[in-house]
Amino acid sequence: MRTMQCPLPHNNDRSTISLAHGSGGKQTDELIRDLFFPAFRNSWLEQAHDGAIISLPDSRIAYSTDSFVVDPIFFPGGNIGDLAVNGTVNDLSCCGARPLFLSAGFIIEEGFPIADLNRIVETMAEAARKAEVQIVTGDTKVVERGKCDKIYINTSGIGVVMNGIDIAPNRAQAGDAVIVSGPIGEHGIAILSKRENLGFESNIVSDTAPLNRLVSNLLASIPDVHVLRDPTRGGLSSTLNEIASASHVHIEIDESRLPISAPVTAACDLLGLDPLYVANEGILLIFLPQEKAEEAIHLLHRLTFGGQAAVIGHVTDAPETSVTLRTILGNTRVIDRMQGEQLPRIC
Repeated sequence: MRTMQCPLPHNNDRSTISLAHGSGGKQTDELIRDLFFPAFRNSWLEQAHDGAIISLPDSRIAYSTDSFVVDPIFFPGGNIGDLAVNGTVNDLSCCGARPLFLSAGFIIEEGFPIADLNRIVETMAEAARKAEVQIVTGDTKVVERGKCDKIYINTSGIGVVMNGIDIAPNRAQAGDAVIVSGPIGEHGIAILSKRENLGFESNIVSDTAPLNRLVSNLLASIPDVHVLRDPTRGGLSSTLNEIASASHVHIEIDESRLPISAPVTAACDLLGLDPLYVANEGILLIFLPQEKAEEAIHLLHRLTFGGQAAVIGHVTDAPETSVTLRTILGNTRVIDRMQGEQLPRIC
């Protein structure tokens, strides 16, 4: 595996926004911590979850929102439409919720082909059907030619949190096993291949998929899951660091256990990328008690989208808050959040 870090942001002027602020790495974290959190501070926002978990008189709901600006809008394995539906479904699922309802907001550039919009909308409808959610409200805006790039989509969602479930980024604890539900790096490499016309011999496709059924089956058998996260922007590295920071723990990952397909490995070697920093759209990181890990793996292997699930590490009682990787050679290196922007507009 390459140890190369992502490129530093081109814009070092802290008075303006750079592409790195949308990477899901260090600059994104700084923007949220230093600007958004102080301005909007409240107990729900401070959960720092994939969505806010809100207690109502008779139930708990999860509410999440996400915006999608991926380029290209059509890519191997999907398009911006199913990416938008699946992304919000998965964020709600990572809160331990059963997704129910979505909204869809469209910002469309003047001159965008109606045929392409129809294709995207039909894909969204099919994705919603597969995830068993309803798109119940939305909004459409059209801007002048050149004022946006083709089409941007925002989806928000509401789901009901299952009884007895307590999943949060700050619940990882020493002794937890760390599981990834499938192979890493597929989405980012699929986007890069299409965008740059690299023409890899192997057909690498995005892993975009709804994971709510996988989560509901997992929680039905093992309700004592501590953390669920989908490692999208910034890849495994940034998401693991977010969890380590929120829970004040040390996470150790074993390189030899990481599920990475041969084509993705070859593409990363060719491009000088580290798969740990490449975006995903159809996998989960799962933290649960070590004694439940084997049961979880057996269950996941029987579920759609969980066939290549693997235990990739564990949470230790080391005093430092960090993420480290034990390499195939037996060395240990620190895995930091992504710094800079590896690939803009990945989702």
